[in-house]
Amino acid sequence: MANKTRVGVVGVGYLGRFHALIYSRMTNVELVGVVDSNAETAAKVAAECNCKAYANIQDLIGKLDAVSIVVPTTAHLAVARPFLEQGVHMLLEKPIATTCDEGREIVQLADKMGSILQIGHLERFNAGVMALADRISKPRFIEAHRMGEFVARATDVDVVSDLMIHDIDIILSLVNSEITSIAAVGTRVLTDHIDIANARLEFANGAVANVIASRVSEKKLRRIRVFEENLYQSLDFIEQRIETAYPKPSPDSKWPEITVEKIDIEPIKPLDTELAAFIDCIHTGQRPLVDGHVGLEALEVALKVKEIIGQ
Repeated sequence: MANKTRVGVVGVGYLGRFHALIYSRMTNVELVGVVDSNAETAAKVAAECNCKAYANIQDLIGKLDAVSIVVPTTAHLAVARPFLEQGVHMLLEKPIATTCDEGREIVQLADKMGSILQIGHLERFNAGVMALADRISKPRFIEAHRMGEFVARATDVDVVSDLMIHDIDIILSLVNSEITSIAAVGTRVLTDHIDIANARLEFANGAVANVIASRVSEKKLRRIRVFEENLYQSLDFIEQRIETAYPKPSPDSKWPEITVEKIDIEPIKPLDTELAAFIDCIHTGQRPLVDGHVGLEALEVALKVKEIIGQ
């Protein structure tokens, strides 16, 4: 496209505000405007980003090539539908929807209209995750921990939808095989939803993944360990460091030595990278790294985990 991509942001609370700020700095984007249920919030962000604040989404229809939707998941379908019906390209925050039926409708609408639909699984654009994915060949066992202190901002959803779904999505992309079995447990601690959860995923190719998520932990922990034949790799999301261990023949013993290497990853701003990738897909027509079908698959697994737990 020779012209700038006209973009809007619907929902400019904590995360949506960052969407708007990043778009406002992109040289190949014209941030047309923002919408929020709180008019004062919309006006404040619009002033920060030098764009217009609109009262409702209908005011943006016909003015955009693309939109970021950063509203509560329960509103995703209602907010996404009018834009997709007009063929507007869309970055929809994760999870894609609250139910599989709603998620499928969103995907089908995008496919029908030829819209780029990217789901905001931000961790796929984490520099460490991208580096780890490039180094993985055939994982046999994966263990993921995503634990953090209690934050009141996300208590309207459970820990599976809020945190665990990130690692479910990453694991599905690394293993690339059909799930054959899911076992899960979880419990409420501080909220009316599940605050701690554990899931075991078994795959058709024999791989197994163990996933733990907690939002009531004392310390923040973000780590994924991947075991392959003769190879172990661990990513610390916070430190942006990959640790690798593998056997190396020893001239002094019939047993190989375990060689350990630590690789520091150059950090990037994942949201900037994610939004840049979205705009690039619009320009090139390439399939997003996390398109609607991928986002729907992660939702299906997350909902199955919640069903087994009894949420």
